[in-house]
Amino acid sequence: MGLKLSATPEMVRRFHNLFVNRRAYTIQSMRPHPETGRHYYYRPTRKGTGEPLALTAETIRQHLEGELTIAAYAINPRTQRSKWVAIDADYRHALEDLLKLHCELGRDGVEAALEKSKRGAHLWVFFEKPVLAREARIYVLNLAARLSLPVKGAGWPEGIEVFPRQDELREGEFGSALRAPLGIHRGAGKRYWFYHADYTLEAQFRYLAGLRPVSEEDLGRFVAGKTIPPQFAAPAKSPEPPRPFASSGNEFRILDYVRPKRKVGRNYVARCPSCAATGRDTSGDNLSISIDEPLKYKCWAGCTREMIREALGRPVPARRYA
Repeated sequence: MGLKLSATPEMVRRFHNLFVNRRAYTIQSMRPHPETGRHYYYRPTRKGTGEPLALTAETIRQHLEGELTIAAYAINPRTQRSKWVAIDADYRHALEDLLKLHCELGRDGVEAALEKSKRGAHLWVFFEKPVLAREARIYVLNLAARLSLPVKGAGWPEGIEVFPRQDELREGEFGSALRAPLGIHRGAGKRYWFYHADYTLEAQFRYLAGLRPVSEEDLGRFVAGKTIPPQFAAPAKSPEPPRPFASSGNEFRILDYVRPKRKVGRNYVARCPSCAATGRDTSGDNLSISIDEPLKYKCWAGCTREMIREALGRPVPARRYA
């Protein structure tokens, strides 16, 4: 993991001001999944109660010092606003495409920060004060259209991903979280720094402080008269009725509702319905289902059985809590 670094209270404060949109967060697992080898993210909860933990200054310090790794949510649901927009790219020509986008942003006078990542890079744009998530997305997706960049999920198997990934959140939703900068990626076992600054926390924060944030007025000018390009607009969702049970009686079977993506060892791997409902599990492999005992299933991102069944419209009957 490299030399342990020390984070000062001022660094913690700067990190919070730059990256934290809300106190909900996720943690990257310290150990890889025994079957997939991936380090999944999960929402930490208080022992004994299952109550989600809120992000604290101490947790940020631990992230910066490499004791754990957090991911930050892009949208504050109370305001539908974000402090930043980030573009994640991890395909073959990812860095080349992000540099094109970096140059195009520069033509608008926008100073973006390019951060290394495990398979590509992240490009961050910071705002003077939180802006509407939809307007941030309109701006970046129009730039992507102008440059003919691929956008993942919009007819392309690979391409850039724009965070926030949603225009707005409904009550109870979390949206999508992105690995927060300046910590250690557990899968790679190393830090990924921002370009154009020395590899110390002091130098990195000094570099970020020198970037001119985008004002809401400037963003308004950039998006005036624009909407999300139709090729990138999410199709309207039509609710699909659950498939009929294949079992007798009223027994709940998860395989009546999800389609396995593949087999891994003695388990099926599938998309977690609870993760999907909040815009997560983009790889579609958070849910593990026993092949031999299909009534046994687990979300490796931390969703509970109750959360999964609620997302499927089949909540656990109240009598089972008695």
